[in-house]
Amino acid sequence: MTTVITPPGRLNLPAWRELWEAREVLYRFGLRDVILRYRQTAIGVAWVVLQPLAAAGIFAIVFGQVANLSSGAVPYFVFSFAGMLVWNLFNGIVSRASPSLVANQALVAKVFFPRMLVPLSSVLSVLLDFLVASGMLVVLLVLYGIPVGWQVLTLPLWVAAAVVLASGVGLAGAALTVKYRDVNYTLPWLMQILLYATPVAYSLDEVGDLRWLFNLNPLTWLLECFRWAVLGTEMPPAWQMGGIAAVAVAAFLAGTLVFQKMERGFADVI
Repeated sequence: MTTVITPPGRLNLPAWRELWEAREVLYRFGLRDVILRYRQTAIGVAWVVLQPLAAAGIFAIVFGQVANLSSGAVPYFVFSFAGMLVWNLFNGIVSRASPSLVANQALVAKVFFPRMLVPLSSVLSVLLDFLVASGMLVVLLVLYGIPVGWQVLTLPLWVAAAVVLASGVGLAGAALTVKYRDVNYTLPWLMQILLYATPVAYSLDEVGDLRWLFNLNPLTWLLECFRWAVLGTEMPPAWQMGGIAAVAVAAFLAGTLVFQKMERGFADVI
């Protein structure tokens, strides 16, 4: 068998066939993440449901009762819980992908395999958490008598957009963390700011004249599409639907290019 090594192209995209052939590495890293996270916990995977439930309850009290903000025809608790599901999916992938190379530095420095699979493996465990928590959303929809319309068929599109968008950010974050450990300190702070700068806990209708500013945030488009799909809220404009798909793909491509550009120096600085 002859292996031909060619120089990177102008865009320096990864060898997709090589990534596919090494997909077992992706699965093993993802499985290990799930096992380590819930090993020696008293209630195990129940934390996946309790965390968004607690956050949704606090948001419902602070924004729905104290601030008296409206969530339209949807009960505030269900409205904020749906928002937390999307946010946890995005935040979970970004937050776990970014430090993944440093956390596995012994393997990265000594064993050859497509390094990109390490941050991408975080998608498996976070997506599993999302699916488990989504079961609670179904329960809430039944308890509150919220009907589900045809738009729920679009739900996989918005979940895929969230995963692709977060994966792109996570790939860039993982590459930057290897060289600049400041990312470990900066990223949680930025994500906390982004949580409140995105209509996760409140309706976009409540921001008034600042709506144009919130519409600059692609996560706003994602949340509007997701809530429309599962809660039957007002249908978002077509530009938001197409925009979140385009931004997700662009973010993944940009994150891939950043990762590829910095990958050669991983073993030297990690």
